[in-house]
Amino acid sequence: MTKPLSFLATCLLAASAPAIAQNAASVPEKGKPPLTERTEATGLPLTPEQQAVDFTTADLAIEVLPDRHAIAGTAKLSFTAKAPVRAMVFDLDRNLPISAIAFDGKPLPASAWRNPDGMVRVALPRQIAKGQGFTLTVRYAGTPHVAVNAPWDGGFVWAKTKDGKPWIATAVQGEGCDLFWPCFDNPMVEVGTVDLHITVPQDLVAPSNGVFMGLSAEADGRRTWHWRAKHPNGYAIALNIAPYKVIEADYKSRFGNVIPMRYWYLPGEEAQAKALFAQFAPTLDFFEAMIGPYPFGDEKLGVVETPHLGMEHQTINAYGNGYKQAPEGYDWLFHHEFSHEWFGNQLTNSNWDDMWLHEGYGSYMQPLYLQWRGGEMPYMQTLWKQRIALMNRFPVVSGKPMTEEQVYNKEIGPGNDIYNKGSLVLHTLRGLIGDTAFFDATRRIVYGRPDPKPGNFTPRFASTKDYEAILRDVTGKDYSWFFDSYFRQPRLPRLVESREGDRLTLRWETAAKSTFAMPVEVDVAGTLITLPMTDGTGTLTLPPGARPRIDPMSKLLRQNDEIDAFQAWKAAEDAKAKEKAPAGK
Repeated sequence: MTKPLSFLATCLLAASAPAIAQNAASVPEKGKPPLTERTEATGLPLTPEQQAVDFTTADLAIEVLPDRHAIAGTAKLSFTAKAPVRAMVFDLDRNLPISAIAFDGKPLPASAWRNPDGMVRVALPRQIAKGQGFTLTVRYAGTPHVAVNAPWDGGFVWAKTKDGKPWIATAVQGEGCDLFWPCFDNPMVEVGTVDLHITVPQDLVAPSNGVFMGLSAEADGRRTWHWRAKHPNGYAIALNIAPYKVIEADYKSRFGNVIPMRYWYLPGEEAQAKALFAQFAPTLDFFEAMIGPYPFGDEKLGVVETPHLGMEHQTINAYGNGYKQAPEGYDWLFHHEFSHEWFGNQLTNSNWDDMWLHEGYGSYMQPLYLQWRGGEMPYMQTLWKQRIALMNRFPVVSGKPMTEEQVYNKEIGPGNDIYNKGSLVLHTLRGLIGDTAFFDATRRIVYGRPDPKPGNFTPRFASTKDYEAILRDVTGKDYSWFFDSYFRQPRLPRLVESREGDRLTLRWETAAKSTFAMPVEVDVAGTLITLPMTDGTGTLTLPPGARPRIDPMSKLLRQNDEIDAFQAWKAAEDAKAKEKAPAGK
């Protein structure tokens, strides 16, 4: 979802949210090779071999060895050919050497596969015809890449609880699923079904994605936790291991189904855990009321406490906000991660270049929730925090395939603008087309249909172009000019005012080639007047002595001289402070 500034998850209030302290933060292990360029990237184009198959199932048996910071895995990967194939390619970090591969249960010689750069190529013993299925069973083991600063740096977190017990988590959005299992490291691939058999020491618990299928005891006393998930994105598969306790309840949905709710927390935190768990039902009600059915109601609403800030792992969202209290009366981190069940897991971007569909929508859900609960003040306050954090250095949507690193890195891509600018653009769009059209378009992009009900939709992929097409269908109008100005170039549109006697003229200036036809509301002596601005300009006659207020309801995302001046001053002050700081600070 590298070294991104923030993940499919963590930065609604990136400019103001305090950093979370980590328990026994991981450090790189000496002697381990660095990630290859292939492994560190995620979202690279699928190879011809990968495009030629459907990835139908993955059965992952993973032993976690806390004392050694190591894992051992056996992955049974099943495919169906869409075209004839003679070789198969998958991604796996070279820190996890492969000891054996079998084709349809028959061992292959070691010469049949190679992994020079994190992309494993397997020569199949025969050509697979279109429509045929086949299975690769991959055995591997090693010490997986350690996340130095999860979730911004992907990998394993080997932490300790307060009483010294293992507290382990994975967060791999930035570098991808290949950090701990053999996969296709691309957001356009969601495996039909994934089974996870997670073997851990006897006193530890291992909640994971999907439905709990059972617990078995091993001969040496360890236990194996079995989970099954449908259509998960690769990076949404997660391991979480600790001496967890769990809170359980069932939610009766407005759509008639019953949804299991589960929260796994560390011992000694029962009161705080119960307070957070109390937010689950009202938050779920909000999303189902405003967007539509919880996409994974037949599995669970799952959250697990982690030694890193957070991540949107499908049905097992990571939570590490430390139960912080907020004047708004809710936990923004829990809420933001949960939003990704709709915007990220149900709806997945077709390419990282469309990541605002995850993060912009996910970030807009927090102010929208505050407004839904009855308050314009916290709604506008949250949007204001997002507004002052905009960078506007790179387009939110470049129009070309991007890797995760290129999108999240503010030095070469939009960075946090996919969160904040995406949210503010949605606020402006909602004001432009009205609530009915806005939420109709939202449901269609999320579910692929206007009438979602439990059981009549499946996870889907979509792009910015798809969203624009839906808007045309819903409204009967072309809003390409809107996306040209807000997303396809970085500069915000500027509204220029001029007065000549009693006449006020407004004119939009934009770096986009198309005319910015954004209507503008003007309050004149208590009367609200809307200028259509169809050609980018508008004029009105003012009564004597009138002082007009432009955009009195703050519907429009536009350039602001005061914010620009503040940001320039803040950058200068930060530079001064950096110069004065002692070396190494």
